[in-house]
Amino acid sequence: MRLALREARRGLAEDEVPVGAVVVRDGKVIGRAHNRPVRLADPAAHAEILALRRAARKLRNYRLTGCSLYVTIEPCAMCAGAIILSRISNLIYGAPDPKAGASGSVLRVINHPDLNHQVTVVSGVLADECGALLRDFFRPRRS
Repeated sequence: MRLALREARRGLAEDEVPVGAVVVRDGKVIGRAHNRPVRLADPAAHAEILALRRAARKLRNYRLTGCSLYVTIEPCAMCAGAIILSRISNLIYGAPDPKAGASGSVLRVINHPDLNHQVTVVSGVLADECGALLRDFFRPRRS
């Protein structure tokens, strides 16, 4: 999660919403990214999507079975769908997202009972630090 936080801070430096994601397989990082929708003019350029794409290219396979995704905030519905379609085995996230979280906070896309792929989910890892980064980013924008 510390590597995901490092990625989130890279996004912050680019004035993007500070979210970071890292894909790990067999103890090795195979994909990492931070949010870049503003810089890339791409609404799908969330940290999770970009990290999954990099991991898939590295493995030369869109199925990321046996991989773990670390992300600083609970994934949104779009990212949750990509997690399921990529067959990620483990999702580890920091802060919950009470406005758009799709792992149970708002929606249950991850591990929805009607879907065939299930993901082991661990939430709350470094949640205070992950949440503070986001709150500090949005506070001046909401005043």
